[in-house]
This record gives sequence, structure tokens and C-alpha cells, in this order.
Amino acid sequence: LFCLWLHRRWNLVFLGLLLTFGQLSWGQKGMDIPEYDGKDRVHDLNAKNYKSVMKKYDVMVVYYHEHVGSSKVSQKQFQIEELALELAAQVLEDFDDEDIGIGLLDEKTDKAVAKKLGLDEADSIYIFIEDEVIEYDGELAADTLVEFLFDVIEDPVEIIDNVRELKGFHNIEEDIKLVGFFKSQKSEHYHEYEDAAEEFHPHIKFFATFSPKVAKSLDLKLNEVDFYEPFMDEPVVIPGKPYSEKELVEFIEDNDRPTLRKMQPHNMYEIWEDALDGEHIIAFAEEGDPDGFEFLEIVKEVAEDNTDNPNLSIVWIDPDDFPLLVPYWEKTFDIDLSSPQIGVVEVDDAESIWFDMDDGDDMPTVDELEDWLEDVLENKIDPDDDELDDDDDDDDDDDDDDDDDDDDDDDDDDDDDDDDDDDDDDDDDDEDEDDDDDDDDDDDDDDDDDDDDDDDDDDDDDDDDDDDDDDDDDDDDDDDDDDDDDDDDD
Repeated sequence: LFCLWLHRRWNLVFLGLLLTFGQLSWGQKGMDIPEYDGKDRVHDLNAKNYKSVMKKYDVMVVYYHEHVGSSKVSQKQFQIEELALELAAQVLEDFDDEDIGIGLLDEKTDKAVAKKLGLDEADSIYIFIEDEVIEYDGELAADTLVEFLFDVIEDPVEIIDNVRELKGFHNIEEDIKLVGFFKSQKSEHYHEYEDAAEEFHPHIKFFATFSPKVAKSLDLKLNEVDFYEPFMDEPVVIPGKPYSEKELVEFIEDNDRPTLRKMQPHNMYEIWEDALDGEHIIAFAEEGDPDGFEFLEIVKEVAEDNTDNPNLSIVWIDPDDFPLLVPYWEKTFDIDLSSPQIGVVEVDDAESIWFDMDDGDDMPTVDELEDWLEDVLENKIDPDDDELDDDDDDDDDDDDDDDDDDDDDDDDDDDDDDDDDDDDDDDDDDEDEDDDDDDDDDDDDDDDDDDDDDDDDDDDDDDDDDDDDDDDDDDDDDDDDDDDDDDDDD
């Protein structure tokens, strides 16, 4: 959502600069771009005046904005937004068909008024026309808002009377559209159809014909309605004719997420927020570019082949429609939008994975793209996989640490065992030597009973020498054992 917010903000900045420095000179009087004349036309609505102000207009546009605090940045931003609305109000003032007014409502100071009007989402634009309230989910730019309002004031159902108008109907491919064949405008079934159209106007296009010739060209039976997804040549016949308003509304609501839809300035927030499981499959392609056109045709064919799959929804974005967002998207998604791209994007954190287009000029085939999309739908390709890989790496590191600890423990155990063995060997050696000494002493006593004291002294000296030798041997053995222990530790 941040990237869309950024786009709106930069558009407003551009508008502010345009209003500040004046209009460009085109050299043609008929090409003058409207320039804000400085007159205040936007109403500041409150509890005392909102009813009287709204009664003055056939259509009332209300910008329910967040409270503007003491921040200079917030104040400057609100001034730019207000300028956009002032320019729109100035243009609409000269419109003869309908009186259209624009007002501001503060989220903090006018909360009670917002509640009475049924406004629940701040920083949004609501349009009141007759008994309907329409939420505008596009960018806050004067030209985009005015274009949307022109659609709002048109009739919910457009009548097709001849072949030329039928051709115009077929040329509409970027929007959901419905067409029905009825006996006349007085038909009860047409009235039900018209009431259903008011529920979705102007987001979904409704058409009707009373001409049998046109109906034959559309292969429509009396009181039958066809439902067309965007970019689809073949419609779906809504079952169960004749229909009530409720039946038509339920069918449309069950099928209002097309397989392929285009994000445009007037619906950008509506589409971005309508994500499947928090993810969008995004296709970037410039329709006016040869490569972009070729890739878009492949995407359309994939969508048409898989139109029955309720889990597949592709959002097409033409970078030419959002020039201020192109650098941000390229940096955020790490892609080059000078060529077509398709990928999976997390709505909340903008994590993404993109189809590998290779470095060549060849576009992917329909089969290759379908295989990739199948992996996406089966979660074999997921932007969250990077986080999972990081977790796996952490687990591997923990396992390695555990293995190292085990090895160290084993080494310590082995060293202890070796030390114990060495101690046992030393004890055995000492006992053996003591036994040998005792035996020698006994033999000497038996053999030398008649020897004199000098001989005994000599024997004692010999014994002392023997003991010294034994001690030296023991020390040498201990040193050797210590060396062995050091080697084991190493």
C-alpha cells in the first residue's frame, strides 16, 4: 500500500507545482489546461452546515480526511490535497448536466457527522448521489476524480440500439460488463436488472438491448443476461432466468474477482486491497511496447484457458499509467520494468518472487507460464520461502553446534578413560616392582645370614640405589604418560 500511497502523494506534488507556476502555453486557445483561479469552492463541512450544503447539489463529494495536526509536513500535504479538490470543483462548476459539490470532513472534529453519514474509513472519498453512497478508491488527483464523477452521473445501464453501438460494447475489454436482452424498458425483468446495476455502478458496466437483431448478434435469449470477465471474448450465461435483483447481485458478488484485471488510477486502492491470501500475482507490461504487447497477449491466453480456476487472479499494471511509481517498483522488487515482468508480491511487506524471463528476447510460452503459475498456486513458489530458508539455516547451525558439543564431550570422556588407564598401569607397575624388591630382599636375607654388618650396609646402599632407579623409572613413566595425555588432548 505504501507504493500506491507514494504515487498519490507525488501526483499531488506535481499538481501543486503546476498550480504554483501556472499553465503551460500550448499556442492553441482550445488546449488551455485549467488553472486554479484562487476562488474557494470546497466546503468545510461540520455539524451545523452539512445538511444545508449537501441539499444544494445533485451529487456531493466528501473527502473524509485525517485530522491535520501541528506538523508542517502534514499541513503542507493537506494543502496540496485541498488544491486538487479545488481544481476539480472549479472544473465541475461549468458542468451543466449536474450540480456537483465537494466538501471536507475532519476525522477528529467531525466524527459525529461522519457517523450519521455512514463514513467509516478516514482518508477516503465518498460520493453521495440520490440514495446511493459510492466510495472512490482511486488516486486523489483532479483529472482522475473528475473522470470518475463523469461515469457516476451517467445512467447505470447503457442501451445498445444498433450495430455501431454493439461494436463499441465489444471494444470494452478492461472492465467487467454485463448485457441483457429485454422486451422493453417497461419490462419488470428489466427493472430488476436496472436495480442490480445501481448496486455496482460505476465500477461494473451494465448494458441492455431491446433489439432482436442486436440480441441475435450477441446470441441472447429474451430476459437472459451474459456476464463478461475482462479480456474474455466468451461470456458466461447467468443461470436461472428470469432473474430477481437479489439473484443478479449474488452472482456478480461471487464472480467479481476476474482472472485477469487491470489496475488503473481510478481503482488502484480497490484492486490492491483485494488480494488472495495476502498476495497478488502482478504482471507488468507496456501495451504500447512490442514486447509488452506480445507478453500481454500470452497472459491473456493463460487467463482465458484458466478462467474457471477461482484461485487464479492476475493483476496487470501498465507502467505508463504510473510513471512516478516506476523507480520505486524497480528498487523495491529488484526488477527492470523496461521489459515485461510477472511475479508474486506480498501485499503487506512487498516481499516478491519473479518469473525468470532469461536474458534473451524470447517471451515465455503459454505452457511455461501456466506451469509457473501452477507452482505459485500450490505454494511451491512463495515470497515467504526466503524466510523459511533463513530458519532452516539457523536450525542447521544449531545442529552443528550440538554436534560439536557432543564431539567435545566424547573427547573429554576419552581423555578421562585414557588417564584412568594410565593410572591403573602405573599402579600395576609399582606393585610389580615392589613385589620384585621384596622377593630380592628375601633371597638376600636367606643367602647372607652369615654376612657381616658391612655387607648389610652395602646391601642397604644397593637397595637405596635400586629405589632411586625405580623412582626415576616411575618419573619417566609419568612424564611419558603426561606426554601421551597431551597428545590425546591435541
